[in-house]
Amino acid sequence: MVEPTAAPYGAWRSPLTADTTAAGVRLSELQLDGDTIYWTELRPAEAGRSVLVRCAEQGEPTDVTPAPLSARTRVHEYGGGVVRGGRRVVYLSNFADQRQYRLREGSSPEPLTPELPGGALRYADAVLDPKRNRLILVREDHREQGQEAKNTLVALALEGGNADGGQVLVAGTDFVAGPRLNPDGTRISWLSWNHPNMPWDGTCLWMAEITPDGALANAEQVAGGPDESIFQPTWSPDGELYFISDRTGWWNLYRLRHGQAEALAPMAAEFGRPQWRFGMTTYAFRDARTLICTWQQQGTIRLGSLDLVTLALTPIDTPYSVITELHCRRSHVVFIGASPTQPAQIVRLDTDNGELTVLRSSSTLDIREDWISAPVEIEFPTENGLTAHGFFYPPRNPHQVAPEDERPPLRVQGHGGPTFNVMASSTRTSCTGRVADSPFST
Repeated sequence: MVEPTAAPYGAWRSPLTADTTAAGVRLSELQLDGDTIYWTELRPAEAGRSVLVRCAEQGEPTDVTPAPLSARTRVHEYGGGVVRGGRRVVYLSNFADQRQYRLREGSSPEPLTPELPGGALRYADAVLDPKRNRLILVREDHREQGQEAKNTLVALALEGGNADGGQVLVAGTDFVAGPRLNPDGTRISWLSWNHPNMPWDGTCLWMAEITPDGALANAEQVAGGPDESIFQPTWSPDGELYFISDRTGWWNLYRLRHGQAEALAPMAAEFGRPQWRFGMTTYAFRDARTLICTWQQQGTIRLGSLDLVTLALTPIDTPYSVITELHCRRSHVVFIGASPTQPAQIVRLDTDNGELTVLRSSSTLDIREDWISAPVEIEFPTENGLTAHGFFYPPRNPHQVAPEDERPPLRVQGHGGPTFNVMASSTRTSCTGRVADSPFST
């Protein structure tokens, strides 16, 4: 045991260097295709190329996208929803030209959309429509120079016929997102919103029938509005539409039943997230009776199982304080998890026995926990009689201490809101809440 030596704050030695903290990858875009898991890795060592990775249930992770292809879209600038898998085939956007590509195993990437200067047509948030052999996705159209880009839902044929960039299905609003098909492919839901709203201010949830020729009919707004934010509409295995709404001031879970929104687990917690990116998921169906979900309270994200008959919410213990990009297949839940002492990881959880398997970690740094500052929840009064909440990271170093008469310098990192907070995880070094490449702070 090394006896700590005295040294002023700022002079403490650390095993971390600029090189070690900049190493690693950023994990995102988690998707399931049967028992195969896909995700993307933003790799600083490859000049920031975003590489699609595949991992079969009993296999090892392997790269899918050949260089220089980079799986990333610029729709709404922040992107997201770049990948859609199906039948061992992957569809994605390439960052350089913003074209939509199909990747078949063992074949070269096939472009499905026309090549235009500056990537004038951009695509995101696709859903596969196997009955009609097409993709339905968000298209951002920049072809009219000097004009604001047009957002529409379009259909892309998987066998030619996309010279015009796709068949427009939904138009007329400033923004669209989240097209999702019901299990038998006869109905579709999506979100829309207009300026000046951001999606956490107010969105509209729509539902429409799909006609035999693939067009949409009888479109109806079923929830939301300019003062209600809807997040992640998703169809259940038995064909009911679920979504998250902040109509009570908290993003809570609902389902549409007999034309009415039914609250499922009303509580002072956030089941949703600000929709900066496409494809964000905080819940998924294990089966028609069971929904696996996350919710955030006091800066920590928790995992649980919701019985859709009794509406009993049962917490599931994990070592993670941050859980994002949740997906489920039978008893297996996959997500990106992180904590103050663990970097962001692709995790598979067996909900039958609680077994956790780490498929990929964003960092290979091996730092002892006694070097890592664990956050302490604090609260303090603020204006208008309200209470502000935060996390205090006390200085920590097993080898050095400060002189008794010296106080540490204080760095305050705040987020102006209302879209996120600084999470209780040292994997989160950005005030926007993004999982950073650097997994530790001391």
